[in-house]
Amino acid sequence: MVVSHLRAALSGILRSPSRLPASSHDPPLAFLQSSAAVASSSGSFAAEDYLVSRCGLTQAQALKAAAKISHLPSRARPDAVLAYLESTLGIPAAGVARVVVMDPTFLCADVEQTLARRVADLHDLGLSRDEIARLVPLAPNSFRNRFLRSNLEFWLAELGSFDKLLKVLRSCSGLLSMDLDKVARPNVDFLRQCGQDISEIAGTNLYISRIFTMKPELLKETVQRAEELGVERGARMFRRALAVVAFTDSEVVARRIRLLHNAGFSKDDVLAIARKQPLVLGLSEQKVQVNVDFLMKDVGLEVSYIVRRPVLLMYSVERRLLPRHCLLKVLREKGLLKGEPDYYGTASMGEKIFVEKYVHPFKNHVPGLTDDYVSKCWGKAMDGIRSQKTD
Repeated sequence: MVVSHLRAALSGILRSPSRLPASSHDPPLAFLQSSAAVASSSGSFAAEDYLVSRCGLTQAQALKAAAKISHLPSRARPDAVLAYLESTLGIPAAGVARVVVMDPTFLCADVEQTLARRVADLHDLGLSRDEIARLVPLAPNSFRNRFLRSNLEFWLAELGSFDKLLKVLRSCSGLLSMDLDKVARPNVDFLRQCGQDISEIAGTNLYISRIFTMKPELLKETVQRAEELGVERGARMFRRALAVVAFTDSEVVARRIRLLHNAGFSKDDVLAIARKQPLVLGLSEQKVQVNVDFLMKDVGLEVSYIVRRPVLLMYSVERRLLPRHCLLKVLREKGLLKGEPDYYGTASMGEKIFVEKYVHPFKNHVPGLTDDYVSKCWGKAMDGIRSQKTD
């Protein structure tokens, strides 16, 4: 078990400011399309090879994507699309590859009738060429949706900035393709009724933004589940509770609760943890078990202490809690500590502050202290875990 070996180790030790339209020197669409047509040799279209050699996909990615474009009679249309992305919009190779991986059928789009029109709509909204180039790789599906402009207007107004929109799209690429009247507006209105700020929800973490695209009835069920954990709608942690229950199966959350019960936490204790740090209920069972065992058995903390400071259950034992505990034990044994520092205070300190307070002042009193802190405790813990795997 991970904890037993940790215990053994312990004992042994980008928004651009430009708002200018596309350069007047950009090649016209007709030229791009005719050039692509000339470049396309007559004969069958080897989709998989094309995706690797021309689009930069890996063999595995190309194998998966090839079925979506293998019906094309030639490479003429994909060449025109790629020329438009690269030359007209200035999207770098990595961005183009991302577009193709996310949506291989993007290569089947009509440049003049579809892509150019969507881009023109965005120019009309005030987006620069650079901003559009950053947007395409995050939401390629949306560029064949005639409602792209209205969706973009709506979410820019709700989220407050283009950069925040990009952040949301990184985890929720379908945001600009959803039905505004059936999904987006009902969800936004309901979240406001729950006392939530839409812009703040988007900034909570990468995944909670997906609640914007949930079916409205499912979102209401999610809110109800969060309230059942004792987290009120207007509470500061309500958004985090939504993030847990929205994307974690109810049985998985129930198992986390049972695990805490078995470790000595009462029902009221668990509800208090959920109110203060609901993300604890979304952690893996191994993570919860390792942290509970370390904090209670190695550090000697009481349940009540952990309940008041549940963030301790989220810190990494290997990278934070164990090395700091080891170092402080050495300093304590050598009589170098004045008083007894509060455990949570030392565990929650930023790394730089901890080193300045507990490592640098004592490095001359304890030879090798710095090296021990940054590598020895961590290394021994990992050696113990590695030896367990090879036994």
